Amino acid sequence: MAGGCSGETAKHMTESFKASDLIITPATTFKEKPDPSGLVFGTVFTDNMLTIEWSLTSGWEKPYIKPLENLSLHPASSSLHYAIELFEGMKAYRGVDGKIRLFRPTLNMDRMARSARRASLPCFDQNELLECIRKLVEVEKEWVPYSTAASLYIRPTLIGTEPSLGVKKPTKALLYVILSPVGPYFASGSFNPISLWADPKYVRAWKGGTGDCKLGGNYGSSVYAQQEALELGCQQVLWLYGEDHQITEVGTMNLFLYWINEDGENELATPPLDGIILPGVTRQSILDLARNWGEFKVSERYITMSDLTVALEENRVKEMFGAGTACIVCPISKILYKGKHLHIPTMENGPQLTTRFLNKLSDIQYGREDSNWAVLVS
Repeated sequence: MAGGCSGETAKHMTESFKASDLIITPATTFKEKPDPSGLVFGTVFTDNMLTIEWSLTSGWEKPYIKPLENLSLHPASSSLHYAIELFEGMKAYRGVDGKIRLFRPTLNMDRMARSARRASLPCFDQNELLECIRKLVEVEKEWVPYSTAASLYIRPTLIGTEPSLGVKKPTKALLYVILSPVGPYFASGSFNPISLWADPKYVRAWKGGTGDCKLGGNYGSSVYAQQEALELGCQQVLWLYGEDHQITEVGTMNLFLYWINEDGENELATPPLDGIILPGVTRQSILDLARNWGEFKVSERYITMSDLTVALEENRVKEMFGAGTACIVCPISKILYKGKHLHIPTMENGPQLTTRFLNKLSDIQYGREDSNWAVLVS
């Protein structure tokens, strides 16, 4: 449903904002554009932002594109006290033809609407928001790096601004979008393998929780475990779940395993969307590509650490990688589990499949290949 709303919630929705009402008063002083090769993820921001206010009494206000500025919030705002907020992550790419593209942005809008519902934040028309974002990227088009190793990261955010300490559904909210030019996500470079720390003592998400939504609380609570992983010489956390140590996600990415399964079949496997897995856009794209190729079995299935260790002993593991908007794909070479270093032979195997996904997706994103997944901004 375009509004991302249904039933009783819809009664409280006073018409979505409209992109046609957009008021653009852009910055008149401009920051220097950074060298795309030296960018650190999410530290540099463009000159302008998009803001749209909402209240229960008057619904959505008109959308504004205006100079990037600090927010003014009441100190009791519900987003600050109770994490009533959510965000999205998407990118704009400057193609080899000079055109600017978004990659499957409607999937981000769908997920943002689902997150809003789960966080008791107001609904909106996803198409209208996407058009506002397109306009913002158009205004900031010179900030989209002239590079096929960099992009413009887009961060739509929706926060509760209820000026009250009551734990309740907010009567005020703010939707805003900020933009940040980014290079490769990992400091080690864009395609070096990473090492993971797997320990069941920390859990990223649980059944009935919010792991399938992009809520800030899911991320803030993961930092402590991430620090421990770094102290143990690993770069990311491999999140486990349940008594059988199911493999769920890696850091902030979805996880894929390419192996010979228990039945002797070549299989690309990723955990199913059972409520604890974030439905990633890159995840969906990899599944869609692999199913379209039809060269091996593609499964959304449970994989436990026991399944993995047995497969490693029997030399059935080919490649293992994380997948997400920030990095596209990221090969995995090592897992520290129960005090032992498990070697994953991803790099020894090419990594053929991981590289193939990286090339295919970046060809679409940077316009080397035509696809209806790419939406032109300008």
